Amino acid sequence: MNQFKQFLSSVIAGSLLAASISAFADVSSAELVANALIHGDRPGEDAVDDARRMPLEVLAFAGIRAGMSIFELEGGGGYYTEILSRTVGPAGSVIVQNPPSFDSFLGDGPANRIANNRLPNVRNTRTNFDELDAPDNSIDMVTWILGPHELGFEPAENVTLGDPADSFAEIVRVLKPGGYLLAVDHIAPANSGIESGGTLHRIREGVVTDLAVAAGLKVVRSSNLLKQENDPLDAGVFDPSIQGKTSKFIVLYRN
Repeated sequence: MNQFKQFLSSVIAGSLLAASISAFADVSSAELVANALIHGDRPGEDAVDDARRMPLEVLAFAGIRAGMSIFELEGGGGYYTEILSRTVGPAGSVIVQNPPSFDSFLGDGPANRIANNRLPNVRNTRTNFDELDAPDNSIDMVTWILGPHELGFEPAENVTLGDPADSFAEIVRVLKPGGYLLAVDHIAPANSGIESGGTLHRIREGVVTDLAVAAGLKVVRSSNLLKQENDPLDAGVFDPSIQGKTSKFIVLYRN
């Protein structure tokens, strides 16, 4: 748990807001995630990415708890799906969303992740970001990790993955009153707009916050945990010079 102790120290030193958060709740979140990370059925190839992606710190920052209902936007192949499923436990649930346009890229990855009922509290869905498959006011936390920039990406000519404003309206629709949105993404250059999602696969924190606030969400806190001062911000995230080492923002919003 040394990694978690370092995380707690950085949060306390860097944010007065952290003083108002129950120490018990922080430790509880971190312990739940830590146990999920060492679960015996977790694929070994997932664990290889932990040092870089820092899921323990990210989800402890968000305050994830056992029994939560989670909506995971753009779950991809399921790296975070696995962790979320085991963290919220059998009393919780995870709805995973991926756009249909990603089918050829993801292949059978999402289905294989939950095959044979290995993650029984997980359900996969295929929709765009502005038509989420969940009832109104049903979700405790929406997570959107390395995905908000997709709102500026077109998988084909004149084909989008969802209208930006409508997508955030959908997030608010599915969240319970007081529910949370955790947003993490690659940082785009200053003054760039949503189009950087299509060119660099990045987005500015301010663009996401503007959309979130316009939809009715409020910023709770943010973190520099995944910031990388050596990232020039103007290189695409798949550029070999920066791939896997991009600077990222982390923001928690509340409905």
